[in-house]
This record gives sequence, C-alpha cells and structure tokens, in this order.
Amino acid sequence: MIYTVTFNPAIDYVMFMKKLNIGQVNRTISEEVLYGGKGINVSIVLKNLGVDNVALGFLAGFTGDAIEQGVKTQGVKTDFVKLENGLSRINVKIKADAETDINGCGPNINEKALESLYSKLDKIKSGDYLVLAGSIPKTLPSDIYERILERLSGKGIFFIVDATKDLLLNVLKYKPFLVKPNNYELGEMFGKELTSEAEMVLYGRRLRDMGAKNVIISMAAHGAILIDDDDKVTKMGVPQGKVINSVGAGDSMVAGFIAGYLENGSYQYALRKGTAAGSATAFSQGVATKEKVDQLINKF
Repeated sequence: MIYTVTFNPAIDYVMFMKKLNIGQVNRTISEEVLYGGKGINVSIVLKNLGVDNVALGFLAGFTGDAIEQGVKTQGVKTDFVKLENGLSRINVKIKADAETDINGCGPNINEKALESLYSKLDKIKSGDYLVLAGSIPKTLPSDIYERILERLSGKGIFFIVDATKDLLLNVLKYKPFLVKPNNYELGEMFGKELTSEAEMVLYGRRLRDMGAKNVIISMAAHGAILIDDDDKVTKMGVPQGKVINSVGAGDSMVAGFIAGYLENGSYQYALRKGTAAGSATAFSQGVATKEKVDQLINKF
C-alpha cells in the first residue's frame, strides 16, 4: 500500500478574473474549489492512475470535514487525525493578469495529535511506500521528517521525500527511495546557482552519495533529470502544451513516477510517466487524469 502524509491540508479556493485591482471591488469570471496539500495531490493523482493509497495527516473544523469528504469523493482512502480545535486552511488563489496566492496558516497540532499520527505510521509494513511532501506547520517540530524516518527505518518501507533544504538533507541518511528537488531547490541546498545540466547532475549525485537511491531534478518547462539507483542519468523533455496551472505539477510527477515504477519496475518508464503526469496537471485546471496522462506519455 502507498501512504501519503499532508501535515497542513487545505481547501484551495481558485478565483478567475481578467485583472486584479488592488483596493477596489473585484468580480470573478468563475470560481473553483480544490482539495489540496502536496501529499493529497499525490494521493489524488495516484488514484486517477489506478493506484490505491491512503491519505494521512491532520484535519480540523468544518473545513477539515470538507477536505476529507472532497478527497473521499475522488476515490482516495483517508485516515486523518482529527484535531479538537482550529480550522484547516483555506488558500485563496487569484488567477488574473498575474497569479496571487493568499495561504492560510492552519490549526495548531499538539503532542497528543502527533502521537496519534505516529500510531498510524507504525502500522505501515515492509514493501509499502510512504510519501512525505511539503512544508512543516510552525506548531510541529522542525525535524519531523527526520523523526518519522528514524522511527520507521529498517522496516523495509520505500520512503519518498519531496521537500526543501534541511528537511530533505537531514533524511538522506535513511536512504529514501526517491527525492525530488527542483533545480532551484537543489542549488539552495548546496549554496550554488546551478546554470547547466552538468552542474545539476553533479549535485544530484551528491544527494545520492548522501543516501538517496533515486534523484529527480525537475526543471519545469525544461523537463527533468533522473539519476537512478544504478547511477544512470536520464533526461526527459516535456510534451508541448499550454500551461494553465502550475500548482500540483511537481506532486503529480511524484505520483506518476510511483505509478510507472509499480507498473513495470523501469526507472526510465517511471520518469516518463512522472513527467507526463506533471505536464498533464500543468495543462489542466485541476490535477492530472489518467486520460490526459495517456494522451501525453508518448508525446515528448
């Protein structure tokens, strides 16, 4: 089974308008409600690709109830920890002449709730996959990723980590199956501005030297580079299409990679499916569907 963890899920309230005028009343052309958070995005795309999984994390209040119901409606199994106080986030996404986001902070997560999550994670078995993705709420320990991987280390679990800076670097000693920084995040980890693919491969290999088994470096419109468990480097471009929504594209790439790898065990095919899934999300209002991924998977 595959498990995803979203520490701070959200309702994304997306408003489309021609132009945002600050200090004035603005009217939308249309609105859309999405249920998000990086782990939830991974869960939804996995399910769209026919891969069962369980979404874990924290929810609070009526917004948390709406998130859980919305995720379940899309076929994803859930096992969230319900917080006694607070509200899960509502993020306002304004799509106008420029994109403007207003993201909520989310509820407080106390030690009792964290222990409840640990109890759920302890049930994960050898051969299962655990996806940790995204930032950490201020009320959680800053080393929470490291604590989780230390707790579960040695159980034969495939760890997948999509995070930045120390959140990622500090878990490499637990030999995650996959990490996925983008090219800017990779440079930040080493205090470098990476200007060539050769440099990206060099520092991607450093992540492997530090423990990661597979490293994907995503490069938006320039595709992605995979340095796999055999130290083979594979470059994948992107299919042609109009970018409509970049939110969730990286999460979709992670989901597509997992689905592709489970399908036939090939890292190169997994990268192709991951890139197709990321592009399918970028070319859509919502996240990638199986139909869209199938349309794009051979159009690179």
